[in-house]
Amino acid sequence: MIGKISGRIEYRATDHVLIDVRGIGYLVYCSERTLAGLPGAGEAAALYTDLLVREDVLQLFGFPTLVEKEWHRLLTSVQGVGAKASLAILGTLGPDGVSRAIALGDWNAVKAAKGVGPKIAQRVVLDLKDKAPGVMAMGGTPAAAADASHVDVIEPAGVAAPAPRMAPAQSSAQAEALSALANLGYTPGDAAGAVARAAGEAPEADTPALIRAALKLLAPQS
Repeated sequence: MIGKISGRIEYRATDHVLIDVRGIGYLVYCSERTLAGLPGAGEAAALYTDLLVREDVLQLFGFPTLVEKEWHRLLTSVQGVGAKASLAILGTLGPDGVSRAIALGDWNAVKAAKGVGPKIAQRVVLDLKDKAPGVMAMGGTPAAAADASHVDVIEPAGVAAPAPRMAPAQSSAQAEALSALANLGYTPGDAAGAVARAAGEAPEADTPALIRAALKLLAPQS
């Protein structure tokens, strides 16, 4: 399994890039958001990758962070969601947006992706709601391109990293809040939804503030 590629971009297309690694060119398919964040031709780049193996084709899909790769893995595990639909969802929402939409049950946000209908969007939210907390609570960094002359092979272990725009302190606060709510007996899906909403309303909130806000959201409405 090829888990990460570091090399130089040979050329860019509308849905993929060709990365040269010691004279071997790898076609790596990416979302529009990922492609927009990559440097120009001739510059170093690194991507975490997922290899799709079928009888008639081998395709590499690239992601700037492990959390995005993990969301791709989870999205394509949903019936009816292929690699193209997964990249469309990630390209429209980004990993942050996917985490928030699924945790909050916002299937309309998922439906905004090109080619994703309401039934598929609802299925994505339903199937992945309880898996969102694990992705939201993990930490990590974007793939580094310091050495552009090799391919790193990373065995898939199902690990995930946080969204690239989430600061470490924010990630830690959300993870601690999720753990606290779980200890209080709330289900993973309910806890994740409340923490995601509280974090969205107060991005700089610390752990105690997130817990208080989430508990208010979870309190029965009279």
